[in-house]
Amino acid sequence: MSRLDQSAVKNRILLALPPSEFALLARHLTPVSMDLGQSLQRAGERIDAVYFVESGFISALTVLSDGAPSEIGLIGAEGVAGVPVILGATTSFSETMCQTGGAAYRLSPASLREVVADAPRLRDLLLRYVYAFHIQVAQTAACNAHHDLGQRLARWLLAAHDRSGVAELSLTQDLIAVMLGVRRSTVSIAAGTLQKAGVIRYQHGRITILDRTGLESAACECYETVTGEYRSLFGEYRPTLIPAI
Repeated sequence: MSRLDQSAVKNRILLALPPSEFALLARHLTPVSMDLGQSLQRAGERIDAVYFVESGFISALTVLSDGAPSEIGLIGAEGVAGVPVILGATTSFSETMCQTGGAAYRLSPASLREVVADAPRLRDLLLRYVYAFHIQVAQTAACNAHHDLGQRLARWLLAAHDRSGVAELSLTQDLIAVMLGVRRSTVSIAAGTLQKAGVIRYQHGRITILDRTGLESAACECYETVTGEYRSLFGEYRPTLIPAI
């Protein structure tokens, strides 16, 4: 592939690397597209690739013995899918599934470990990202146990909004129910409440963020707790959001 321009990438970890370390990593990176519904890794299976996300977002899902999935975290351009390989993992604990179309840079676990051995800043960023993602997973568990569905839905929509960069999200009630681990009928009630408040518009499987500030007010403190961890890692950041038509 042609020489990759660091200034053109969108992944926050790649952008934060010193040029010398980025050059070491770039020669192993292959640009790939990600399709809606695509599974990058399945629970219990070998991690055969690592993905630095450029656009779109991915859900990390835990799958119970009855086959029911539940989301434990989101991965966007702030992060990496398959990053546990730097901790010595060879198989994936969770399934990672694309919730939107998007793009990423892919490399093999062996290549990542090779580069990390000579790139201390990359190693530091990846370890700090693992910690931040751990906070997201832990906070999601606490949120699911203690906060009402309206707050949880608002939190999830904000996180998806941050990572997608668009105000209109293609999300069916069935998908949201899976992500939040609830029944479809309760999602309809919670979405209706947010719509009546004027912060979202929900119709035909699409949710449009109308009032970002209002949505933040409707969410529980879990959104800010997790966002604060990523802020400490990358600094203040808001993506350029494409407004709804």
